[in-house]
Amino acid sequence: MTPMIDVVFQLITFFMLTLKTVVTEGDFDIKMPRGTAAGAALDDPLPPVRVRMTAGPGGERTSLTMNGQNVADFDELRSRIIDLVGTGPGSNADRTEIELDCDPGLTYDNVIRAITAVSGKVEPDGTVIDLIKKIKFAPPKK
Repeated sequence: MTPMIDVVFQLITFFMLTLKTVVTEGDFDIKMPRGTAAGAALDDPLPPVRVRMTAGPGGERTSLTMNGQNVADFDELRSRIIDLVGTGPGSNADRTEIELDCDPGLTYDNVIRAITAVSGKVEPDGTVIDLIKKIKFAPPKK
């Protein structure tokens, strides 16, 4: 048994002394974001816009509010969104998020009309104006 242990120790010593470390060992391919210049504005998302719709006993929409302010209809909701984020290349539409808070009894067509109102509009000449694309639903209340 002793000669076998001696041979094992000699092999371990041989491999330790002949081991050549590779230069790329420990080099991980990590994609880090580029540093920003001092004083550069951060591209933080804007606080979410909350749209609340309540339902009556038959599932019809009884109220529509945006950030706690009453809105008459979906056209007014769209114009308020346009006033908030703007249109065109310098708009805040990519950084803004909408949270829809709908009553469970609300009919489906009202939810679709709200999503359509905040996500964009089609001009009479056929061009599409994109508005907010980040749309989420509020978690259900217990």
